[in-house]
Amino acid sequence: MTDELMTIRAMCDAFEVTPRTLRFYESKELLFPIRDGQKRLFTKRDRARLKLILRGKRFGFSLEEIRQLLDLYHVGDQQHTQLSRTYEVGLERLSELERQRDDLNAAISDLKEQLKWGERMLASIGAQKKVAE
Repeated sequence: MTDELMTIRAMCDAFEVTPRTLRFYESKELLFPIRDGQKRLFTKRDRARLKLILRGKRFGFSLEEIRQLLDLYHVGDQQHTQLSRTYEVGLERLSELERQRDDLNAAISDLKEQLKWGERMLASIGAQKKVAE
C-alpha cells in the first residue's frame, strides 16, 4: 500500500469512524474508494472528502447538502462556485445555530426561574409542616 491509498481500517483509525460509516458514505456517493475484490482502498481525494463530510456533519449540514457542495468541485471555475455556495450555506447554518442557541438560552432562563419558584414553594411547605408539628 502506498502513501496515497488507505485501507478501510486505516481510514477508520485516522478519522475515528466505523467501517459502517464509510460504507454508508460510499452508498450515498460521497466517497468513491477503489475496489480490489472485497477490499476498499481510499485515495487522497477520499480522505479530503471525508474530512469535509465530517466537518459538514458537525456543523449540522444534511448529507444531501454536503453531497451537492462536494459535487460543485468539478464545475471548472477554480472552485469559485463551490466556495461561494458553501459560504452561503454556511451563513444560513450559522444563523440557524444562533437562533437555536437563543431559544436554548431562553428555555434555560425560564427553567431556572421555575426551579427557583419550586425551591421557594418547597421551603414554604417545609416551614408550614414544621409549624404544624
